[in-house]
Amino acid sequence: MLKVVAPMAGITNADFLNKVIPYGFNVATLGGYSLDDPTIDASKKIIERGRKEFDFPLDMIFSHIGNEVASIKKVHPNVKVSANVRATNPQPIIEAGNIKDLDIVEINCHCRQDEILAIGCGQNMLNRPDLSDFISQIVDNVKSEVSVKIRANVEGTDTFEIAGLIEDAGADYLHIDAMKKGVFDADWELLEKICSNVDIKVIGNNSVNSEDNVKKMLSTGVDGFSIARSVISGNLDFNISNY
Repeated sequence: MLKVVAPMAGITNADFLNKVIPYGFNVATLGGYSLDDPTIDASKKIIERGRKEFDFPLDMIFSHIGNEVASIKKVHPNVKVSANVRATNPQPIIEAGNIKDLDIVEINCHCRQDEILAIGCGQNMLNRPDLSDFISQIVDNVKSEVSVKIRANVEGTDTFEIAGLIEDAGADYLHIDAMKKGVFDADWELLEKICSNVDIKVIGNNSVNSEDNVKKMLSTGVDGFSIARSVISGNLDFNISNY
């Protein structure tokens, strides 16, 4: 069972992850990181308006990620380390996916910050006509496994169809924030539908904030779950070790 610390911009660095992994996580996700000029510029704009965000120049970002991976592996050698990344073309993500000891490179098709959306990244990646090829290029050229994190129920997209596209493109994991507009709960029915119709490993995200909701998430058929906000304080108030 995959138990994932999900990425939160400006928060999930190695120090934070080393602190929360002992709560029972077996996958730790660094990031999200911007890897090319357009996404780095967008990150700077996000920071300027007061939101926390990782900010590294191109000549530092890949070595920084490598150092962060090494810092986690030194303390938790048996935990898989993932890096959630975004770029406007596949090449920087391919470079990230070949960082030493990085187990999973995760393509960010999830962020909804306006500055990221304006350059066609984040959840707007789901509207790219070349999304399948974008993912396949990365899958074919990295040593790591590949995850794609998406937001469900994005206007103008069919999450079920996108799940099939990501599977067909060869990704190893589909990480779904099962968000549903106007509902303060995960879209459990959508998760169950996807899990019943794909063979790719599905990681469910959203509303995993109690043991009852861990059980509810697992009942949909996911291969694992991810937690973000519930560990934002550096603590976890419920037990995931038995799952």
